[in-house]
Amino acid sequence: MNEPQNPIAVVADQVPLRTKPSNYPEPYASRMAGREKRPLGDLFGLSNFGVNLTTLLPGASSALRHAHSQQDEFVYILCGHPVLVTDAGETPLAPGMCAGFKAGTGNAHQLINRTFENVQYLEIGDRSAGDSAIYPDDDLQAVLVEGRWQFAHKDGSPY
Repeated sequence: MNEPQNPIAVVADQVPLRTKPSNYPEPYASRMAGREKRPLGDLFGLSNFGVNLTTLLPGASSALRHAHSQQDEFVYILCGHPVLVTDAGETPLAPGMCAGFKAGTGNAHQLINRTFENVQYLEIGDRSAGDSAIYPDDDLQAVLVEGRWQFAHKDGSPY
């Protein structure tokens, strides 16, 4: 039986958008309006880490402000001027800048596009088993179970 062939190379901004705009439950999923992800790593069959080409339209956010227990994350700004929001405050970013988020530190982060131009960046993260995420600004917590995020309120009750 032949395995499906992964491409050798692609034009990143021509890769189809992720079909589901957000994994978050409502009321949080709708807050991700204006975020577009192109799953580059999946296209090549990568399983140890993920790579997304992400675009934030004006006013959009990368995610709810969050921190992972097991997964490291890295972003590299290609165009635009987002603001990085962390526990330390706000840091303006520009093309060519990058930021990394070590797992287990509890330092929650997100990017926000407060400009009138699109922001585009690469996001790279590993796919460590047993990951969980905290969301300090929202009544939300998440656990990665068999490759899928399961969300609950902070008191443990499910969405």
